[in-house]
Amino acid sequence: MARVNRVIELLEQDQPVYYTGPSGRGYEGGLKDAQTWADYIAYELEHHPFDMNELHAYMTGLVAGGPTRSGHRTPTVIATMPIDGMSEAVVRANSWVIKQILATGVHGLLLCHAEDPGAVRAFVEHSRYPFNTNGIGKGLDDGRRGGGGQAIAAQIWGIPMREYLDVADPWPLNPKGELLLGLKVENKRALSNCETSLRVPGLAFAEWGPGDMGMSLGFPDNHDEPFPDEMTDARARVMAACKANNIFFLNSVYTHDVVERIKEGVRFCAGRDGEAAAEVGRKHTKRSMSW
Repeated sequence: MARVNRVIELLEQDQPVYYTGPSGRGYEGGLKDAQTWADYIAYELEHHPFDMNELHAYMTGLVAGGPTRSGHRTPTVIATMPIDGMSEAVVRANSWVIKQILATGVHGLLLCHAEDPGAVRAFVEHSRYPFNTNGIGKGLDDGRRGGGGQAIAAQIWGIPMREYLDVADPWPLNPKGELLLGLKVENKRALSNCETSLRVPGLAFAEWGPGDMGMSLGFPDNHDEPFPDEMTDARARVMAACKANNIFFLNSVYTHDVVERIKEGVRFCAGRDGEAAAEVGRKHTKRSMSW
């Protein structure tokens, strides 16, 4: 394997990536998911109980059930956090959540309701160690992640602790980084600031969150297409901001539209048809990495 994080390895090849949720929690869930068809697992903590023992057990199960068919120690795991990016103060006051999740050995974080650019900057800074300096003075201050959580995370990644300290940093800001940081631009307040928020260094991907975006715009039952014009415009605005800042866009895909979405520029794919949509997409892009 060229990297710990196989999603980054694929994105560097301009290959779309496909995700699913965990099939179960704890050690047994991780053991089962070690051979998942998906490139990464979106581990939901926004609405699920915040249980770090359970998440650590899940990561341990992934290691025990590995390596993956692609030769990586585990599938990539990106955790959806239970804090909202409504303000810088909120993120800084809840930064303990970031450090505890990262200490379990996950490979990425997703900030929900990313409404405020200051909140986004705080999110990135609290995900980084202070000695990793890419972007400092160019939109970011020093990292705020402290020592103490690296031992278990390094063990999960299967690398020496000292190496973990160097590579547990956001990609592509740090070309050698192995962490993926993303945003959910999923309400009208986040939408109004999306161009500024997505300029913050350290981000890799973003989504427009049609379920919550629809609720925010007054359409509580329009999670899926066809969307009203207001939602279509919101999606287009977030995608344009992503492209302007070289950030990957996340969107749902089905077997009937996955090729169209890839051509449109989608690289993080929520396989609503699951493995079948991913199979179509992988064949279209002539992917060589095993799955």
